[in-house]
Amino acid sequence: MNYLNTQRPLFAAIFVLLFAVTLAGCTGLRRDVPRPSSEAWLHPEETPLGRALDRQIAGYDGQSGFYLLDTGLEALSMRAGLAENAQRTLDLQYYTLHEDVTTQLLLYRVLRAAQRGVRVRLLIDDLYAVGRDFDLATFSAHPNIEVRIFNPFLSRGPLGISRLLEFLGDSTRLNRRMHNKLWIADNAAAIVGGRNLGDEYFDAHHTVNFSDLDALATGPVVRDLSRSFDEYWNSEWALPVEAFVSDPPGPEQLAGFERILEERLEGFRDTVYARALRETRLGRQLLSGQLAIIPAGAKAIYDKPAKLPGDNVDTPSRQTFPSHLRMLFEAARNEVILISPYFIPSEQGIGLLSALVRRGVRVRILTNSLASTDVPVVHAGYARVRESLLAAGVELFEMRPNAPLNLGRAWPLGASSGASLHAKAVLVDQHQVLIGSMNLDPRSRQLNTEVAVLLESDQIGAELAALFAEAVQPARVFRVVLNEMALEEKSLQWITAEDGKELHYDQEPAGFWRRFFASLLGRLAPDELL
Repeated sequence: MNYLNTQRPLFAAIFVLLFAVTLAGCTGLRRDVPRPSSEAWLHPEETPLGRALDRQIAGYDGQSGFYLLDTGLEALSMRAGLAENAQRTLDLQYYTLHEDVTTQLLLYRVLRAAQRGVRVRLLIDDLYAVGRDFDLATFSAHPNIEVRIFNPFLSRGPLGISRLLEFLGDSTRLNRRMHNKLWIADNAAAIVGGRNLGDEYFDAHHTVNFSDLDALATGPVVRDLSRSFDEYWNSEWALPVEAFVSDPPGPEQLAGFERILEERLEGFRDTVYARALRETRLGRQLLSGQLAIIPAGAKAIYDKPAKLPGDNVDTPSRQTFPSHLRMLFEAARNEVILISPYFIPSEQGIGLLSALVRRGVRVRILTNSLASTDVPVVHAGYARVRESLLAAGVELFEMRPNAPLNLGRAWPLGASSGASLHAKAVLVDQHQVLIGSMNLDPRSRQLNTEVAVLLESDQIGAELAALFAEAVQPARVFRVVLNEMALEEKSLQWITAEDGKELHYDQEPAGFWRRFFASLLGRLAPDELL
């Protein structure tokens, strides 16, 4: 009998003991913290924001309204404008919340809204919030602000042995994260899309920025997005941040927190970025009726919070986005455009895209190159299916790291030297548009929860098609093709342009070590975790 087999029960017992002892020493969960249920503001039409936005879509027979936010400056300005104009509620739901200048700017605007009586609910996933309990509890110390943590770790310190042991002991639950991204004001306007809260999502980072896409939504679809927020907020998976703080901060700590924000923002106001932000003026157009809102029929699509528990992974909610995508693709007649930073289709997905090409539908995909991606191991999963897609007639475009910073529109200030695609969108026949938080990969399909809007509009479809056309210009991407002249079967070639000249690469355009580690990790990581 193998020695390891005979000792396996002993190893398991030791692991469980270490796990229990570690958690007992590091868990500060308070069981006496109240968790009252609450809902979105029921009468958005009674607020100035609701009245102003509803006037712009009046007469369109119950349609919603949309405005694409394709630059970081616009996306930041609109969030700030919604915070400034809200009178009743702000509901914010995010996967990551950084501690940088743009996030501090937005939190300061949110705090100012709370001080004038706006109820604020902030719901964030715990993967990147853990270790920041006191700061979040300080923000929540304002009587009009509540902060809840979704699917929390019990180990509250920074990444270390205790958190690793907890993850190994409860990986089914902890590997499922809330990837949703919403910013909702007065239940009258919502921002939905790919952006988290952080400098790199708003073109303010000095090294690498994300090329991303959001949509401002108004009208009936906002009520649906608010209902999705309420489901998460009131679910058993959302715990008040005070549950993780043994000595909750009070008014003095909150006042100090506000002073720190003011001091940090004081040095930001005279920067080139801040001046450009003030010139954007999108937030000021919300109440004036000057914003070019486009009416469209729309609905919200979102996973249920119950997608997260390991004992509920087989529920129908798990198939929300795959089922909608299948219906969209099957109805396509001319063209399907997919934009996703992490693209790993299933075997069924490859079959579906191949079938589209066979019946004459043009299929084009924009994703990250190995050189631009921020998660090389995920790129390895995409690389495994790349040849099959090309052989089927699918067109592949991979973003270059030195491409312009925004999907289709370069930010003129040029603060960073690199870019990575982060936008998530689907366009069918330049009429049906899906914009949200979902990536087209196994993790979004099977593990993470997501939210999106599905709308029908020729005008918005044309806008997104134009953005895509700009994004796949030869100087901005590598166009991947099968190299028919190569001796090796199904060899690939990457085509781009520099200074007006076409360039061809016979191996993946990235450094040797990046190629090596992506290939190595890609072989080890299971598809469902990519």
